[in-house]
Amino acid sequence: MDRRLSRRFLCAELVEVRWQDKAGRLVRRVANLEDISRRGACVQMELSVPLDTAVVIHCNGGDLAGTVRHCLYRDSSYFLGIEFAEGAQWSRRLYHPQHMLDPRELVIRSAWRRKRGKQPGASA
Repeated sequence: MDRRLSRRFLCAELVEVRWQDKAGRLVRRVANLEDISRRGACVQMELSVPLDTAVVIHCNGGDLAGTVRHCLYRDSSYFLGIEFAEGAQWSRRLYHPQHMLDPRELVIRSAWRRKRGKQPGASA
């Protein structure tokens, strides 16, 4: 069950994720932005990042600060769930990934196509 309070958009965009390791050194890695919402994002990358680590996602629209809330290894990479910090909420006006899709639009389009296909005389 998805318990998100804000709408999530699917993405495919390279961003830079920054954090400090246990020794206090700055770590920077390129990641794929998988999805984004007003309150958080999911990025796919090659490294694991410990839970509760403060991170910054650097993108064309600026920086989005947050905290790693989950880190899942799947299909040879890590998926990090990042909750944005207060005051760091995302909006389309500030940053609009080049490849972004609202999954609700797919559902609406699919329902429209099914409805259209059931009308008498409609061609497939």
